[in-house]
Amino acid sequence: MDRFKESLLRLVVETSTNLPPDVRRALAEAHAKEPQGSRAALALQTIAINVDMACAHCRPLCQDTGLPTFEVKLPPDAEQFRLSTDIAAAVADATRQGILRPNSIDPLTGRNSGDNLGEGTPVVHFEEWLSDEIEVRLLLKGGRSENKGAQYSLPCELNGLGRAERDLAGVRKCVLHAVHQIQGQGCGVGAIGVAIGGDRATGHEWAKRQLLRPLDDVNADGRLARLEAEILRGANSLGIGAMGLGGDVTLMACKVAALHRVPASFFVTVSYDCWALRRLGVVLDRKTGAIKRWLYRDDAPTVRMARDERLPTTGRELRFATPLSEPQVRALKIGDVVLLSGVIHTGREALHRHLKTHPAPVSLEGAVLYHCAPVAVREGDRWVIRAAGPTESSWEEPYEAEVIRRFGVRAIIGLGGMGPRTLAALNDHGAVYLSAIGGAAQFYADRVVCVEGVDFLELGASEAMWHLRVRDLPTIVTMDAYGGRLHADVERSSARELARLVASGTVE
Repeated sequence: MDRFKESLLRLVVETSTNLPPDVRRALAEAHAKEPQGSRAALALQTIAINVDMACAHCRPLCQDTGLPTFEVKLPPDAEQFRLSTDIAAAVADATRQGILRPNSIDPLTGRNSGDNLGEGTPVVHFEEWLSDEIEVRLLLKGGRSENKGAQYSLPCELNGLGRAERDLAGVRKCVLHAVHQIQGQGCGVGAIGVAIGGDRATGHEWAKRQLLRPLDDVNADGRLARLEAEILRGANSLGIGAMGLGGDVTLMACKVAALHRVPASFFVTVSYDCWALRRLGVVLDRKTGAIKRWLYRDDAPTVRMARDERLPTTGRELRFATPLSEPQVRALKIGDVVLLSGVIHTGREALHRHLKTHPAPVSLEGAVLYHCAPVAVREGDRWVIRAAGPTESSWEEPYEAEVIRRFGVRAIIGLGGMGPRTLAALNDHGAVYLSAIGGAAQFYADRVVCVEGVDFLELGASEAMWHLRVRDLPTIVTMDAYGGRLHADVERSSARELARLVASGTVE
């Protein structure tokens, strides 16, 4: 199998950079359902441009390339150890090339391995079958999506929904409850895999495995097919929309499996994945390791997704250059589109924790902090940003208010909004929260003119403080300096709709 590693590397590259046709179709259908000019339509147009850019330049669709999970089917006499070794080598090569972000961290030391290899990474599941071919499917599922999974043990009480019993009505309640909890923090629109039954471990495994199904397939079990359709309709009636900004489409698909269980346990497990549902597969020649055919791919050539190469402008966008002043920030209101130019600074949890009690390496007076863990590669004597989408902001909630107060930060860019302490700090000190479109790593990397410097690189590239010069980086004001918070408004309205579904008997 001389070509096995070569084939696996190609699979990793294609999975990270080229969205499969069924996901492209689902995103296009979602875009068509949103009113032109709406926040949801703007988000989905950004996503479409990003998909085209990633494919054209062979760059990661999202900077969070997740934990690679391989599902391998192979003949009984195949060399499993050899296959494992070549999979690891392919993952390490893809990381060195900037196709995968280094994501493998030792939980005891906090050190990043730098090549996505370590105890338990990558994840490889082997299954024997009676075919002479080798089938490999790869799922790249980001950390934000993984964090939004949920597991319920029925019967249980659900806040605002009442009791969920050990029946399909209870299952529906649990799944819709899980979708509502995600809001804008999971880079919607998304897809969910659901496992009914099993034990705790197999529930998680089978729920994630449902994400390997084509989005447009129909469940062979009629009962589960009806359940999938009911959950999808219910989720899309909640009004959460793309990125939690409000809209008609929240989920692209719902896929359900049912496992036998023991009498004492009735689990419902939900695995969520974002719009960047990165999974592909190959069938390999067992003798040479060469690719014989691809899975999930249509025979038709890849076509552009975006209606236009650039975001449509209305003339009402506000153009600001950093550093920002308090009067500029106080003039902003919820829903304003802000195009930022100048220097911005990235920072995630590790940086925020440091800044809470230590001085900043650069002046942050009037600065913009970007919750981002970019993919950065060294080219000669300079750094180049290969991917730069936003990361979830809730991780920084324990620290953000103090950072704003201590350093005079005027704007935060992130994903999914923040909590009451940050909202109060925005009001007290004159700052705003700006939402970026989750996963649009190439779209935002294209707005980076250059890297002006980096601090705390010893924390790893994803946790370092990168100083980026940007041009016309688009954002939406979703938390203003007067206590307004779009995310909370959408959460309240979607909670009312979910309660109405229950009261009307639709969920029951």
